[in-house]
Amino acid sequence: MWYQEILSELKMVLKGNTLDALLPSLLFVFLQSPLGLTTSALVAVLSSFLLTGYRIVRKQKSFYALLGVLGVLFAAGYAAFSGSAENYYLPRLFNGTLLVLVSFGSILFGKPLAALLSHLSRGWPMGWFLRKDVKPAYREVTFIWSVLLLLRLLVQWNLYRGGDLTRLFFINFFMGTPATIVILVLSYVYGIYRLKKLKGPSVDEYLENAPGPYKGQKKGF
Repeated sequence: MWYQEILSELKMVLKGNTLDALLPSLLFVFLQSPLGLTTSALVAVLSSFLLTGYRIVRKQKSFYALLGVLGVLFAAGYAAFSGSAENYYLPRLFNGTLLVLVSFGSILFGKPLAALLSHLSRGWPMGWFLRKDVKPAYREVTFIWSVLLLLRLLVQWNLYRGGDLTRLFFINFFMGTPATIVILVLSYVYGIYRLKKLKGPSVDEYLENAPGPYKGQKKGF
């Protein structure tokens, strides 16, 4: 069934644990007022270390958790050093700005971000993604991503400049994993639809050098 295909796609893409990213920020935001900036920053860092240790002890994938520790260390340290709680989110805002530039730039340079990410995660040949009867689907999906990322970034910067830490936390959460899931589902559905309309070969047909007319890509985007 189509929904089973989408679920398998989400499981492959969303390999990290949402808790690793959510808990340190949650503790920092809600403990900052009663405990102070420095203490809440230390609690956020400690929670990140504990989560990473848990992943290692349970022999779960800890790469993303380790990256999370570095991110929390930098963000919490910068917020405590500057004396401004809002600066906890400043590194994420810079990362978001860079992502928007990369996303739009990938379209301009003819290698859509959606195609590059799919190539890296699936190992499909880049030549297939760049075909004239395949590439438009990935370009359009990347453009949609770029616009949504830009809108999110504008909202985040506005809240940051206003010093609204609580709203910034909730916006980061709801426009993070929940929004990512919705966007991935819509991207998958739209992408498969566009590939069908473009009438290009599937990855297997491309690898086999099969002649047209093609059956096209039925699963995976």
